Amino acid sequence: MRAKYYLAPAAAFFLIITFVTSPAITLEASARGLDLWWNIVLPSLLPFFVAAELLTGLGAVHFLGVLLEPLMRPLFRVPGIGGFIFALGIASGSPMGAMLTARYRSMGALSKEEGERLMSFANTAGPLFITGAVATGMLGWPEIGVTLLLVHYLSSISTGLVMGFYKVKALSPAPPGKGKFILARATQALVTARNQDGRHLGKLLSDAITKGINSLLLVGGFITCFSVLIELLNASGLIPWLASVLAADADVLEIISAGILELTNGCREASQSSLPLAGKLIAISAILAWSGLSVQGQAASFCSSTDLSLKPYLLARGIQAGFAALYTALLLKINWIPPLPAAVIDFVRLGLGTKYLVSLAYLGAVLLALTAMATALGLVTTCLQLKVFAFRVNQRN
Repeated sequence: MRAKYYLAPAAAFFLIITFVTSPAITLEASARGLDLWWNIVLPSLLPFFVAAELLTGLGAVHFLGVLLEPLMRPLFRVPGIGGFIFALGIASGSPMGAMLTARYRSMGALSKEEGERLMSFANTAGPLFITGAVATGMLGWPEIGVTLLLVHYLSSISTGLVMGFYKVKALSPAPPGKGKFILARATQALVTARNQDGRHLGKLLSDAITKGINSLLLVGGFITCFSVLIELLNASGLIPWLASVLAADADVLEIISAGILELTNGCREASQSSLPLAGKLIAISAILAWSGLSVQGQAASFCSSTDLSLKPYLLARGIQAGFAALYTALLLKINWIPPLPAAVIDFVRLGLGTKYLVSLAYLGAVLLALTAMATALGLVTTCLQLKVFAFRVNQRN
């Protein structure tokens, strides 16, 4: 029973010795990880981190939360505010979903069970990473980007529906003022949240930038550390040795080991492997859904200050990987590969400002789609309630 107390220090001591005895590999891998963080992760995620904090302080998130309540609560058993977190998560990519879930749990806007359900499907890979880095950069096949994107989000939504049955009896009470018109409730929620925050715009912007930078420094540390670990694993010769002992395909073991550890390297290993094309795509979809221990470690670090358990999130990663592999196989079976818009294919050559505009436009489209679905669902529910009421009145007469 006491072994677990000794394993972590022993592993840390072993890693330190490895770093010291392999300085060239460690330095090169660290530089590669920092380059990835500085040139890609920092500029692509910082605006979303800042925007999320600003929208929270200004009350806009609470406004959207009320509007999305008719969609998110019956389908996923989370409050409407989860719709905003999900939209921002799929528009920007990991670890935005986990960071926002932990943030709103600490604010009391989510219960423990709701936060665990929400994080199971809201912390996803970003669309620009899937279509740009994976489909165009690694596979050299831009047209497959929409298929990979569709599979990823279908598997994410399917996982959310399944995880809605997690602790199904643990439901928070309905929001106050439920009988009022939804826009009136949304406006009231915005005003209340803004008054409770109370910070002026300058202070709000300063806090947003500070929190965003601190969060991204944490993400950069994880990226760099896992970059070093993967390079040391490749240089150790452990994978070829295991392949010979187990009489297994070395390519498959390399894909599995890289995919378990880190998202980008796992997708790259799968794209460069000797697997047939269908096998590559199925493996990439599963790796994108699993997201790697690096992203999972980032999620754990954000949730460490809350009471959220990571076990449901890890279970959901396995469930989503299974869904993603299944959906990819089905779409390839029916040969459904829609063309990718030229603007997305050329995304890697766009300027940084244009990339931000594309990302923000995508976020706006997702929020509008979710709001439209929530409004439609609310109207249908209202019509059904009116019919039931009219029926009861007629029965009494």
